[in-house]
Amino acid sequence: MLLALNGATTMKATLPEDIAATSAAGFKALEIWAAKMDDYLKADPVGELKGLFDRAGLQPASINSIEFITFRSSEEYEAIKVRCQELCGLAQNLGCDKIVVVPSPTPEGTGWKDIKDESVRVLRELSEIAALYDVQLAFEFLGFPWCSVRTLDQCWEIVIETDRSNIGLVIDTCHFFAGGSELRSIEQIDPRKIFIFHINDVEERPLETIEDAHRLLPGEGVIPLDDILVSLKQTGFDGLCSVELFRPEYWERDPGELATAARTATLEIVRHYFEPSESI
Repeated sequence: MLLALNGATTMKATLPEDIAATSAAGFKALEIWAAKMDDYLKADPVGELKGLFDRAGLQPASINSIEFITFRSSEEYEAIKVRCQELCGLAQNLGCDKIVVVPSPTPEGTGWKDIKDESVRVLRELSEIAALYDVQLAFEFLGFPWCSVRTLDQCWEIVIETDRSNIGLVIDTCHFFAGGSELRSIEQIDPRKIFIFHINDVEERPLETIEDAHRLLPGEGVIPLDDILVSLKQTGFDGLCSVELFRPEYWERDPGELATAARTATLEIVRHYFEPSESI
């Protein structure tokens, strides 16, 4: 298993600060928060950014994210495709092979068939763009009540129907828990299609009230992480595991201290089931 830190965890830090903190904490990979990369590239070229990763001995594991890719107006969807091409080009230059893509809120009165058909259509079209750059797109379901794709079962059904080699999915423990996904759904998935596993915990509260801000470091909340990891291990998965937190309280902490705390907490949980990679 390759352990990574997601740039959302240290949201107020810059991308160079993320790279430094992630490397110093002992992680081997970083999921790039796209907005931070946009800010960096306003002043410096992508070659300089690649140099930062290389000197830190850090793998740029993914770019997060292209949000709300479905149910867009024609003009908005064209912008989504342009953004996909832009990020794919940057990913290729950085040696990064994954971009996270996120479904939209559910339009009023829209049923599952329309959600599935729209998701498949969009993913197939974006997959053609990504394939030109040898980039994979990781579709991330969101467990929140407003999202059009809320469960792992729904996400997997869409990925199967899309049927493209560079389309897979993200399992995020917060979304898995909040959306009511079941452990048996993990065991049905081809591990080669689990492109990213996001690990985190969450406060004890009614599922329908969970928001990103309620995330906690692994082991500090109520998500049954051990059960999830057992099921994940049974699939044969041994890929990218990234700590993704959106807790504003954490954003006030020193990025290096938070990165170290995140790695320590994650290792305490996953070491019973997976062997962290010692090399990229």
